[in-house]
Amino acid sequence: MEMLLPETALLWLLRLHTPLAILLGFLTDLVLGDPESWYHPVRAIGALIAALERRLYPEGGADRERYCAGLVTALFVPCFSGGLCFLLLHFTYRLSFPLGFFLETVMCWQLLAVKSLKDASHKVYSALRTEGLPAARHQVARIVGRDTESLDEQGVIRAAVETVAENTSDGVTAPLLWTALGGPAAGWFYKAVNTMDSMIGYTNERYLFYGRAAAKLDDVMNYIPARVSALLMIAASGLLGLDAVSAARIWRRDRRRHRSPNSAQTESVCAGALGLQLAGDAYYFGELVKKPHIGDARREPEAEDISAANRLLFGTAFLSLLAAELVCLGVRLL
Repeated sequence: MEMLLPETALLWLLRLHTPLAILLGFLTDLVLGDPESWYHPVRAIGALIAALERRLYPEGGADRERYCAGLVTALFVPCFSGGLCFLLLHFTYRLSFPLGFFLETVMCWQLLAVKSLKDASHKVYSALRTEGLPAARHQVARIVGRDTESLDEQGVIRAAVETVAENTSDGVTAPLLWTALGGPAAGWFYKAVNTMDSMIGYTNERYLFYGRAAAKLDDVMNYIPARVSALLMIAASGLLGLDAVSAARIWRRDRRRHRSPNSAQTESVCAGALGLQLAGDAYYFGELVKKPHIGDARREPEAEDISAANRLLFGTAFLSLLAAELVCLGVRLL
């Protein structure tokens, strides 16, 4: 009996290493975030996407050629990223279980963006409070894709709140759920898709066809996580003392008010919980993009709304972790 106990514990550890790695990776992200001195794997993925674009993009080519080139990129980048992650973990675990577990934990940590998203948006808040509008525009330009030069103070606040709301799903809930389902390899497959969408998933002249496959793949992979994240954010708004009733009402009404099938899911919840009107027309690369509003303008945005959005981020992140752990345990124990 004495010999069976260590063996049983080892067997359980072998089965539960991924849930433990997810938990430790999440906690590490809360403490360390993304250190500036650390070469983040997403930068390597971005470099690969840029290299493939330089190599494959058919300058002056027909729309079909651009789409086919983009399709090759959209298939190769996530398969390479997820496959490399799988092979690294496979051979590292064969070499040493502790080393493999350490690497898996680091991979889970690097998938998440809770602290980095909070820190980036808080810089916008701090700039508004202490440095003025030009500095706040500069800070918000680092985390949004729209043009920021002409944004007023309310526009800067809306942009910061929107990016926190949307990236709660993209940078927290979705990678947690994909990692829970398929391990870090699935998480990095997703991360590569999401990175492609942020780089080439635009509808301007250059990327309309080249980035279409990447954008559609991102829509598919975020479809369920975005809706799960919205429901968890509604729950978090209630737990945090925000307006959960309005959050649920605005979500039901406005969750489809976006070109993307996923982006308005969490944006609508955040708008309802904070009593703000988000989205609307914006300039991208100097071109006006018409977009419907999300939420009701019950009041004007204030700098403190950025802090409130960050509280929602953290509340949703912890609920997402709980959901991911339950999914991960279910996948491995059933």
